Amino acid sequence: MELLKKKACIPFLFIVFGANFFQIQAQTISGEKMAQLSFMVGNWGGPSKSYKATDTTTVLAHEIVSYKVDKHLITLDLDSEALKLHTVIYYDEKEQTYFYCPYYKKGAGKYRGSYRNGRFLVTFNENRRLIFQKSPEGYFHEYGEELKNGEWVKYFEDLLPPKKG
Repeated sequence: MELLKKKACIPFLFIVFGANFFQIQAQTISGEKMAQLSFMVGNWGGPSKSYKATDTTTVLAHEIVSYKVDKHLITLDLDSEALKLHTVIYYDEKEQTYFYCPYYKKGAGKYRGSYRNGRFLVTFNENRRLIFQKSPEGYFHEYGEELKNGEWVKYFEDLLPPKKG
């Protein structure tokens, strides 16, 4: 009888430890993917420019970008005269893609992202996208582009140095 109980435990232990192995493996992949976005993390502040056909508007922006949940999420909190935004970025192992989820006063969204050549790209649709990268000076560089007449044109740009204090 004792032998039967011990043999019955073997499949149970395999299921428990096997499930834990796959969960740890997924967390490792997610962690590696999120580490690629470490260039975004920091306390940033400076000029944010909006480009319109007739003029350019500049306001001050403050962005705090932080890791959360053992570095499996990034939160981006933007505060400016033009926009207040809370964003969550994560890597979905099942779908093998990043998701960029902004929350603002009038709603929320969920968009796919990708990491290529030191840049994080978020695609809203075939005609609008965001690009995040680090500038050569070490600044947080974010800009939005629209596809117009077959050419990508910036509609806003933030070039934010590390904020002191």
